Amino acid sequence: MSNLIRDIIWMEGNEAIAALSDIKVVLAVESLESGLEAEVHKIKLSDSSFVLKIWNRTSKPNVELQYKLLKELYFRGLSVSRPLGWGLDKEMNSVLLTSFDGVPIMRVNKPTITTLSKILSEIHRLPIEEIDSSLLRRHEFFSYFYPSIEEHHDIKKILRELVKLCDMKQDRIIHGDFNLGNVLLDDGKYTVIDWTNFQLGDPRYDIAWSVSLMKIYASERWGSIYLQSFLSKNKYTFEEMELYEAIASLRWVLLNRIDDLPKEKDTINRVRNILKNNKYINESLL
Repeated sequence: MSNLIRDIIWMEGNEAIAALSDIKVVLAVESLESGLEAEVHKIKLSDSSFVLKIWNRTSKPNVELQYKLLKELYFRGLSVSRPLGWGLDKEMNSVLLTSFDGVPIMRVNKPTITTLSKILSEIHRLPIEEIDSSLLRRHEFFSYFYPSIEEHHDIKKILRELVKLCDMKQDRIIHGDFNLGNVLLDDGKYTVIDWTNFQLGDPRYDIAWSVSLMKIYASERWGSIYLQSFLSKNKYTFEEMELYEAIASLRWVLLNRIDDLPKEKDTINRVRNILKNNKYINESLL
């Protein structure tokens, strides 16, 4: 097997790229749990480890932009992986090399919930006027977060009505998919990964999506505690967040129709309860 790092055409990178490329022995590579969009590998050395992400599936994000954003956020001291380089593999798939920063959070408790809400709130408070404008993007809300929405008229109708009720803005940096799988923990240190969906958006939607996923994949109780933690750190009201949670929940329902999202035995029941208990939507959408 060849040196995986040496086989990549590196567009940008730091000294770690050169050091890894010069290693003559076969690198120890371990496949990590991957999402729907990319393949992820852990490269292990005796004294350090790295993560190589390869977008070799249908998703083709701007990895150069993601690399530069990570450099900016890392420089500002945010809880992100250290970006080491980006390039193209032999099949011309974009790749990103970063530091290895632990494993996804497996269990939640009150301190974890508090820390997660603090981290995401700090991301939303980043002064965008101090960030290189070329790194900032605005996307059309419906087409970006609700793919194939035109084919699902029931969701489309309710979604458009709900968005009309809120004063949605696109004036802060959002992560776009802040969930337990995208926050790593290593010896008490938290690191936010997967910035594919970062953009200028509305923090309330970003929070609502994160809270919805917490309710679905952890428990409704932890999701509610998580929401309260956000409310204590921001000037949002429970009433406006209920509206944004309805909008975010419709995203999960739509994505589940399209991709059959990961589920445990009680996941659908949790989603049904979330839809049932929100005054803006109902469980018939399932």
